[in-house]
Amino acid sequence: MDQWAGFSPNLASNLAVGLALVAPALALLVAGWAHTAQASRTATLWRGVQGAIGAGLIASAGAAVLQAISPSQAAWGELLAMQPLSATLAVLVQGLAAVIASFSGRYLQGDTQGLAGQRRYASALAGVLASVQVLLLADHWVLLIAAWAAVGACLQHLLCFYADRPFALLAAHKKRLADRLADVLLLGAAALAWQEAGSGSLSHLAQHVAQQTSQGTVSLALQTSAVLLVLAVVLRTALLPVHGWIIQVMEAPTPVSALLHAGVVNLGGWVLIRQSSLIEASPVARWLLVGLGAITALLAGMVMMTRISIKVRLAWSTVAQMGFMVMECGLGLYTLAALHLLGHSLYKAHAFLSSSSTVQQTRLQQLRGQMTPSAWSLLTAPALTLAVVAGTQAMMSTPSWPWWWTAVLAWAWAPLLWVPANAHTGRSGALVLGVGATLVAGLALLASLAHALPLGLSEAPHHAAGWLVALAMGLMYAALVALQRWPQGLSAWRRWSYAGFYMDEVYTRITLSLWPARWTPRKTDQKDEWAPSSSLMATQD
Repeated sequence: MDQWAGFSPNLASNLAVGLALVAPALALLVAGWAHTAQASRTATLWRGVQGAIGAGLIASAGAAVLQAISPSQAAWGELLAMQPLSATLAVLVQGLAAVIASFSGRYLQGDTQGLAGQRRYASALAGVLASVQVLLLADHWVLLIAAWAAVGACLQHLLCFYADRPFALLAAHKKRLADRLADVLLLGAAALAWQEAGSGSLSHLAQHVAQQTSQGTVSLALQTSAVLLVLAVVLRTALLPVHGWIIQVMEAPTPVSALLHAGVVNLGGWVLIRQSSLIEASPVARWLLVGLGAITALLAGMVMMTRISIKVRLAWSTVAQMGFMVMECGLGLYTLAALHLLGHSLYKAHAFLSSSSTVQQTRLQQLRGQMTPSAWSLLTAPALTLAVVAGTQAMMSTPSWPWWWTAVLAWAWAPLLWVPANAHTGRSGALVLGVGATLVAGLALLASLAHALPLGLSEAPHHAAGWLVALAMGLMYAALVALQRWPQGLSAWRRWSYAGFYMDEVYTRITLSLWPARWTPRKTDQKDEWAPSSSLMATQD
């Protein structure tokens, strides 16, 4: 007897996708349930959360395997669709969530918020994970907008976990305003695209845009929709000048910072990749992505080099990386943007969860003295990096990216080949140079090989913008060299850079003028807390 007769792969995919979505939400129920003693109740809470996330990881992996076996099948009609990249990201999100949940259970042991605070934390964490999973699989405008809004709403409770930290409340307030503006822009983009395509399905929209593009006439409504979508992504991805909230949420617990920087903020890149056909239909949208992304990457990179706090440096690094990723989407390099998204998620999760060891390493480096690069390495590093990247690219049977992107990578990776001026022997200098060249070659080789992965993405390089980006990266490298060689002569520039060029101060004033909020100290039985006014929903229930 064939017990598998009548088995439907499409039904199995639907069940797997459904479990992948429901499993993180099960933690919401687990978070409200406990046993007898408080210690055992806390342990039960986090074991339940980790179990639910583990179930989601298994379900996501199963759905990804089923998608790979039958890539043409769709799950749940027009609402959800499992695609190669979305399947990969779903597995990645569940894996990172398992690590962050495990870290959170240890991090909150003995916390002053008690079991009630940990319940709220676990519930908000589960809500973020469930919403992210829905967003990754969304194939409809309504589901995409609702899931992205739910991510922000659940994240608010994590950002304001400590109600006695005014900067965390201010950051959450600024983020709420940015999210609401982004929601309005997304609704406008959806309305225009829906009316033009006759359906809210994103897959149907992509087919409609492709049909108009082949005819050489893309409607003004679709181009306007693309511009509104880009502006919404800029607000949600913390690009300059609306970046301040992601710097100030360092007041939140460390695992929340890891979740935000490794997962939530990267969703803007995923939305751009998912809507690549719509972006390509609008030259204005593409140039907005290139311009805002390049400016953000350049300025945030300079600010990062002047900061001392490890977590603040990591936050500015995220802003710069988001700018770089958005710029890649504007240049039409969607495969590179997807690889950047995956790599950045893994790196930032590790960086934040191991920030204590990073602090120790930084202190040891300070004890050894400042590692000033030698003058000759500052001049020769770009040429050597260009040779290594171009040579690695030439080894591949088919080119993975345009030649001008090789120049961009050469400028960006040149600091890896800087040799310290206090390298006392030629042998030590050669060793540093060899290690840097090997690292650059490895990165270039991985990026080239990853283009062979079946992510279902296509490239559409824009060469005119690529020339300008390569020039901008060259100017950034010149600015870095100047800061290294003449730090005292550029003290005024360093002060401006350290202050973030005062862009966040302007944005904060605008935010508080549009949506006023006040925090007043209130007495409690234990300690003073900060209570927001009624216009700011920021803290505990």
